[in-house]
Amino acid sequence: MRISPKIRAAGLLILGLLLAVPLTARAMEKAPEAPSTHAQAAALIDVTSGRILYSSNGDDELPIASLTKIMTAIVAIEHGQTKGKVKVSRNAFGKEGSSIYLQLGEEMSLENMLYGLMLRSGNDAATAIAEHVGGSEEGFVHLMNEKVKLLGLEHTRFQNPHGLDANGHYSSANDLAKLTAYALHNPLFKEIVRTPSRKAPNPNDPWDYRWDNKNKMLRFYEGADGVKTGYTKIARRCLVSSATRNGQQVVAVTINDGDDWNDHRKLLDYAFTHYPLTSLVEEGQSVQNELRTGTSFRYPLSEEEKDDVELRLVLKGAESNSFGYRGKISISIKKEEIGSVPVYEGKHL
Repeated sequence: MRISPKIRAAGLLILGLLLAVPLTARAMEKAPEAPSTHAQAAALIDVTSGRILYSSNGDDELPIASLTKIMTAIVAIEHGQTKGKVKVSRNAFGKEGSSIYLQLGEEMSLENMLYGLMLRSGNDAATAIAEHVGGSEEGFVHLMNEKVKLLGLEHTRFQNPHGLDANGHYSSANDLAKLTAYALHNPLFKEIVRTPSRKAPNPNDPWDYRWDNKNKMLRFYEGADGVKTGYTKIARRCLVSSATRNGQQVVAVTINDGDDWNDHRKLLDYAFTHYPLTSLVEEGQSVQNELRTGTSFRYPLSEEEKDDVELRLVLKGAESNSFGYRGKISISIKKEEIGSVPVYEGKHL
């Protein structure tokens, strides 16, 4: 449901003007009932806003198996040259667990290897990528953990690029949700994880590599567009899935869930049904006299929250009028700010 973008003045304040938005009447229904899952930990996030929509044991630090490769992929994309050639070392060639069956000394573009990493969960690909981008497996893990710090993931630590069980290698459902939402803003990452099948040149045989995506959600859930499966004997079944409907992308995370496909259906349905992405401010919207908004703002809201949205115009003094900037609209729910939009004089837009 879209909230009308019309804004009207409601009263003068010291820092600016309190604004009200015409909202739907307060729903009589109670807050949406949270879904139940079979997971040891679970989380649900809206990609556009980064809002956690649901969390169960979301900060518990747990083994995550090949969900690790979400971080491997985004670090490799950001630090590597995707058209560059990755050479398979003996360490990568002999890596245990799931594989795309790379040969010793084989060379493949980083981009193609990323598809093998994410579609087939190749541990050989993860190791080769790490050695190529980071100089060594240890060097790449350092880059992974630096990214953890930059993203503020407080319950995550990596010891390897593939996710095989190791002491001190863990994450949480909430952190994985935040990491994935971040990664999905990268066009290449987004394209890789939504790909059902990929072919790549094979220098050792007369046929191409063909990798079919292990993520069944791509075939069984309307709008599904990612992200990653995972399993080890210790971590058990782990899954991160994403889907897009009506312009809203949502990510679901479960760790140690024996019924993950069905649980992810429920989680994604819950998000789209109860927390649709709602337009609160539109770019170029008239605010007051010659003032206009500089950007748009959308946020996932339940019906009961819509009457609790408050928009406050905070004006700067005339002396701070830089390139037409006059202040901002602060957007809050129950007095807690969820974002802001810059406001400019109309002639400067």
